[in-house]
Amino acid sequence: MNVDVKTTDTQAVSAELRRVRPALRIGPVSLVLRPVMVAIVLALAALAFALFCVDIAVGDTHIPIGRVLDVLSGGGSRSQRYIVLDSRLPRALTAVIVGAALGLAGAITQSILHNPLASPDMLGITTGASLGAVSVLVATGGATTGFAATLGAPLAALVCGLLTAAVIYTLALGRTAAGEFGATGLRLVLIGIGVNMLLMGGINWVLTLGTWQDAARAQLWLTGSLNGADRDQFVPAAIALAVVALVAVGSARTLAALRLGTETTRSLGVRIQTQQAILIGASVVAASVATAAAGPIAFVALAGPQIARRLLRTPGEPLIGSALIGAILVVGADAAARTLFPMDLPVGIVTAGFGGPFLLYLLVRMNRKATLS
Repeated sequence: MNVDVKTTDTQAVSAELRRVRPALRIGPVSLVLRPVMVAIVLALAALAFALFCVDIAVGDTHIPIGRVLDVLSGGGSRSQRYIVLDSRLPRALTAVIVGAALGLAGAITQSILHNPLASPDMLGITTGASLGAVSVLVATGGATTGFAATLGAPLAALVCGLLTAAVIYTLALGRTAAGEFGATGLRLVLIGIGVNMLLMGGINWVLTLGTWQDAARAQLWLTGSLNGADRDQFVPAAIALAVVALVAVGSARTLAALRLGTETTRSLGVRIQTQQAILIGASVVAASVATAAAGPIAFVALAGPQIARRLLRTPGEPLIGSALIGAILVVGADAAARTLFPMDLPVGIVTAGFGGPFLLYLLVRMNRKATLS
């Protein structure tokens, strides 16, 4: 009898995962396509590209967007090509790549842990990555180019981010409500907040080891800054984003199954612990390398997936939508920081300005749900 029930549940879940809708198949990966969802995704992509062009156009020397497109397609004068291609394009590309990486990282962790607060910045992963990057910056005298920027800071951020994730997961292990041994999303968030505070103390201690010039540069970087961004910053982040995107898209079906609960996921033949480890590792890689490129830009990984979920009306956090929203948030915040204020603000200050109220909104909404239940 138990076998029949299990078989019936498995068949029902499989049918639910494969509803009769248009789908895009790439090898073993199948992406369900809904016309409305496709239209919204295309609109988000168009908005991201428009903000990307605006971010290049604004500055001390304003360049019309039409001229920006002309330069990007190979035209323009020598001075315009220098301003667009050498000065502003690397910064805008870094903003898009970092935002997409943070949005994707947040979507993965929130999907796995079933908690809208379970983003890399709330869990302390980006703070751990920041500790590694700041240590390299202080040790190299605040270098933002060469080995320190291309490999040193990203590698240190990645190692420290992975170590932080491992420590948080280990501390969160225990008996769940179902009587199984594991880590719940709420426990991970609470322990992550505590570890985050400890790591902030570690960052402050590292800052005292350098000169005041190094400390000033590192403090600016810690607010989330795209100032001085060039190929040394966006190339490692772009490579990491491409790898993580492939892993995430390849695991899209697993993420969908994980939303249905542990027992149902096991009945589908999914190795839960292995898949969770792979996906969390991918999320840590994306968040750590993005942090090394532009500093810990606050609330993008938290807000991006939740905004995308509401726009696309999906049961979980959509991967592509989250990446696009993340890119829109960062590149839009960068353009706003350079045009709406008398001084060039770090992009992290702008994202914190809307991210803080959004966090309060999520907390109030979760509290209302808990009260109603």
